[in-house]
Amino acid sequence: MNTNTSVPKKFKEKDISWYIIDASKGSLGRIATKVSFLLLGKNSTDFVYNQVPRTKVIVVNAKKVRLTGNKLQSKKYYRHSGYAGGLKERTVSYYLNKSPKFIIETAVKGMLPKNKLRDKILKNLYIYEDTNHPHKANIVKVN
Repeated sequence: MNTNTSVPKKFKEKDISWYIIDASKGSLGRIATKVSFLLLGKNSTDFVYNQVPRTKVIVVNAKKVRLTGNKLQSKKYYRHSGYAGGLKERTVSYYLNKSPKFIIETAVKGMLPKNKLRDKILKNLYIYEDTNHPHKANIVKVN
């Protein structure tokens, strides 16, 4: 009786899968869950928790991401300088005007597992404010 567990080969031997997601076609949370699902590689048959999958995700139209309800004014992002009274608070509307990439990246980062692989997985995420991106030659799969 053979009870050995089969471990898939390293992902480096396989082709890289590219996915495009249009941020204007959904709300922030729906897009972030789809992106995190693809970045983790849970859509592939040889999914393993302890390996970084060879999946790259491109998010276009980040400026046009939708937020439901009153989140443009009520949702806030906080950061602290480390000094007394150094708490900074910004709304989503501020980041939509300054850097819409921050909003999507923060939402996806919060949905990934909090371990050593998270930063390596996030390197496979490319966010662009409009539809122009330099990866047109690489794309095989379009989602």
